[in-house]
Amino acid sequence: MLSSQSVLGTQFCLDLPAFSQLIPALQQRGYQVVGPCVRGNAIVYDTLDSADSLPAGWTAEQEAGSYRLKRRADGALFGYTVSPQGWKRFLHPPESLLFEARRKETAFEILPPPPRPLKQAFLGVRSCDLAAIAIQDRVLLGEAHCDSRYQGRRSGVFIAAVNCTVSDPTCFCASMHAAPPLEAGFDLALTELVSDERHIFVVEAGSRIGAELLAELDPPEADAAVRREAAESVRAAADNLKRRLDCAGLREKLNDRFDSPYWDDIAARCLSCGNCTMVCPTCFCTTVEDTSDVGGSRAERWRRWDSCFSQNFSYIHGGSVLLSTKSRYRQRLMHKLAAWIDQFGSSGCVGCGRCITWCPAGIDLTREAAALTGEAARETRGSL
Repeated sequence: MLSSQSVLGTQFCLDLPAFSQLIPALQQRGYQVVGPCVRGNAIVYDTLDSADSLPAGWTAEQEAGSYRLKRRADGALFGYTVSPQGWKRFLHPPESLLFEARRKETAFEILPPPPRPLKQAFLGVRSCDLAAIAIQDRVLLGEAHCDSRYQGRRSGVFIAAVNCTVSDPTCFCASMHAAPPLEAGFDLALTELVSDERHIFVVEAGSRIGAELLAELDPPEADAAVRREAAESVRAAADNLKRRLDCAGLREKLNDRFDSPYWDDIAARCLSCGNCTMVCPTCFCTTVEDTSDVGGSRAERWRRWDSCFSQNFSYIHGGSVLLSTKSRYRQRLMHKLAAWIDQFGSSGCVGCGRCITWCPAGIDLTREAAALTGEAARETRGSL
């Protein structure tokens, strides 16, 4: 039997039956396991009862404005890249009841907040989403303004991350320093290797609790050939990325192009639907809504996701600030790639490509940013 101390820093090998014990082992520790499964013609994240719920043999073809499930030639459990929505919805949910008030004689009684959710274990977190969680931690767990509800959900989350061995045309994680291999921020990191002869997972622990869980499974150590194959598979996925975003001086270049006429070109295509913000794994904007029953005896306050593409989002006394589609798209792009750096010390983009896939108009953030900065470069050359 392995000891947890001997596990750290070593890669091990799980066959499919041994991997199938991972979910029960987490459940026995009191975790609600969340991971990928097929729902409604998409691979989404949902509660898992067992490894049988995983999307064995499924992948998804993604391009600008296009998503389609497709069968793989093998039985890979993680043979896709990212789902339509990231892990944000489990840490910073789309709607959350803040409090409930009920009339009690001549006053109102404020009811206690809803109970804290079960401990959660995330299975199948990709490197881009791991980076997204780290960004939301900086935003929502900052010392000056800590979101207590996010803190309550985030504390104690177990992360079983999975290295990508495939890439989609919409991925540009390498440009945002969020590409595999996984390096930190996980409890377990897995790399899936599938062939006609075997179906195995190379796994390593990244924390004490991850080491304890791995020691319980008691796997054999991975030999040098298997470790090399796993590393090469991950490297190949990163090397096959089709899209890129040149981030050198991007913040300054975008600030210089605030009044560029190219924003009008983007606005002519943008539907201002907000899809890009809803699927983004780092966007955190919310609104607060109060509701009451007809008799006025009960009231609730809810926090719900909102989007900078909503005209009401920028409403202050006298009206909305961002009235045009042009101004709202510019706000979104410049906040994500420029102002976010001023606020939080990093870009707000991890290169997952969801905003490209799920834009009905197929607007590509990498292309639009390149067009804007390229326009600035042409003007500079012309002035010499």
